[in-house]
Amino acid sequence: MQPLAAWPVADRAGLIGVFTDIDDTLTTEGAITPDALQALADLAAAGLHVIPITGRPVGWSEPFARDWPVDAIVAENGAVALVHEPPRGLHKLYTQDTATRERNYQRMQQVAARIVREVPGASLAQDSPGRETDIAIDHSEFTHLPQDRIDRVVALMREEGMTATVSSIHINGWFGQHDKLAGARWIVRELLQRDLEAELHRWAYVGDSTNDVRMFEHFAHSVGVANIRRFEAQLAHKPRYVTQGERGAGFAEVARAVLAARRVMPPAD
Repeated sequence: MQPLAAWPVADRAGLIGVFTDIDDTLTTEGAITPDALQALADLAAAGLHVIPITGRPVGWSEPFARDWPVDAIVAENGAVALVHEPPRGLHKLYTQDTATRERNYQRMQQVAARIVREVPGASLAQDSPGRETDIAIDHSEFTHLPQDRIDRVVALMREEGMTATVSSIHINGWFGQHDKLAGARWIVRELLQRDLEAELHRWAYVGDSTNDVRMFEHFAHSVGVANIRRFEAQLAHKPRYVTQGERGAGFAEVARAVLAARRVMPPAD
């Protein structure tokens, strides 16, 4: 991981959009700080697309999608998005049809009950009532699970045929092949009518945890906020750059770097 200052000015100046995780990337101690909120506004004012992608549930994400200056929020690890589209206003888009979601929901509740029953100390995340397409087990938000029990939860989810990832606070599991990267491709196509892969060099990703690894691997312009170092030994693919600041301060640092580059080299379009 290189310091953020090593990120070439031309690469930063050419960006058209920024994807970002939310927990411990935009937020600090569970809330967005004024500097991070201002960073979102500054990026949007400069004409960049800003799209948070999170493992948090769609219900939890609704007030932020309504109030933050972002194009959309992709929730539940790529399964559902909250978008603003006139005249409908804020509404949901899904990657799975209704019948699939209903069938998967029932299966997921059975897996969740098994995990709580078989893994000592395991409990559903407190934001679970807002979830529609995945389940989440709390490991660091309001409770603490040691690494061996985190590993056991992941193993049980995968044994049941689920995709499983670990964020800075939760263990998420779902049925389906979607993930943050698939969600990024999907929302760019659905919302912006653009092909993310064709212009990948014009997008950046900012994250903080092991569930961001695929994004770190795929995006040449990948940035970890400084608290990523907590997970450094577990990262199969690390972000290319790392900020000096942690959490929301780190995201604000990224925004300043991008906007400073655009002042030096204004984008052509």
